[in-house]
Amino acid sequence: MRGGRNSRLAAAQIVAEWLESGDFPERALAGLKQDRAFVMTLVHGVLRQQAVMVWLEERWVRRAPSFLTRALLQVGFYQLLLLDEVEVYAAINECVEGAKCQSNGLGAAKLVNGVLRRCDRERVEVMAALAGESMALRLSHPAALLAGWERVYGAEEALALAEWNNVPAETVVRVEQQRVEADAFVDALRAAGVEPLLHPASEREVFLVMPRGVSVASLPGYAEGWFVVQDPATVLSVDLLAPRTGERVLDACAAPGGKSLLMASRMRGGAGLTAMELHADRLPTLRANMERVGFGEVAVVQGDARCPEDALGDELFDAVLLDVPCSNSGVLRRRSDARWRIVPERMERLVALQAEILSACAARLRSGGRLVYSTCSLEPMENEELVNRWVANHPAFQLDREVKAFPPEAETDGAFAALIRRR
Repeated sequence: MRGGRNSRLAAAQIVAEWLESGDFPERALAGLKQDRAFVMTLVHGVLRQQAVMVWLEERWVRRAPSFLTRALLQVGFYQLLLLDEVEVYAAINECVEGAKCQSNGLGAAKLVNGVLRRCDRERVEVMAALAGESMALRLSHPAALLAGWERVYGAEEALALAEWNNVPAETVVRVEQQRVEADAFVDALRAAGVEPLLHPASEREVFLVMPRGVSVASLPGYAEGWFVVQDPATVLSVDLLAPRTGERVLDACAAPGGKSLLMASRMRGGAGLTAMELHADRLPTLRANMERVGFGEVAVVQGDARCPEDALGDELFDAVLLDVPCSNSGVLRRRSDARWRIVPERMERLVALQAEILSACAARLRSGGRLVYSTCSLEPMENEELVNRWVANHPAFQLDREVKAFPPEAETDGAFAALIRRR
């Protein structure tokens, strides 16, 4: 795997920002232009394997260096030990050169050079040592998270899930069959030199897996709205809600918009659908996607799902999709840093927020209306436990049914959805 001259430094600067702030640097990744695929591979790989990276630091680094020096070491470790087809000289030399841009550049460069050369010399021994460590360290997951999965799903399934999470995510697109026939889209891709694979979860909807590194915006039919980047797991909640033409439907937490687009497609254009989003900076992209796919009739509004009446007034809906903020534990292969944010304190805050949003949005249902509560989490406390407790405390509502996607089994992202009806 090759990268441009500054690609390792670019990756390390993004990792250093994360090490210092703990916030995933989405804007930095979105703004990448040179060697985008390679830099993203390094960043996501280092964040996924952070437990291993720290273990390697403790093995070879005695004094804590700067955040950038740490990031350069981790980028080097990842290439030398965990990435295939790496040019060892380039991997080490570019990390060393990157270290020189700091105020203590020569000292940092000397440290990076010495540690990475030792890593290269001792790679067989260090990988053998790693193989003898705990599963949590070997697979770079929080021990408590793995233990929870073992209790819920069993040891074999927990291992399969952790291994699944460490495989780089594929780019999957849903063919918008209101705009183009699937066969015609595949022919256009092949004519452009892109060979897609049919995703095994394709049934009513057609999902195609794109080759790694492909630029989505450069694919045939992007401007014409022939496809949407979307994992098949998103279909679960929309199928459960079953929005129909002529209904008033609310997507209460709409960004990035994949489920809204699918609902608009099922409603043959989106008239009657309202897509609400809390964050103003996400609204332009949401609106642009609706226009690109030809669903300009969808009403895109800014509003808080905790108090939807502020944006929607006294309007009631036949159906509400409630894709609440969650731990993202079902999409850890895509959210490379999310596993490190699944801690008890944050989980308690999320569950409280989810229950608050559910209560507020359930109040927007007409008599006999239906609501689908959904997450991309695999944690019972965010899913079955929360829904069952909420329904028990709200006798005007009944739980119809629940569905779940377990990634290694479904070959999709993880997802949970529950259909709740107003009596």
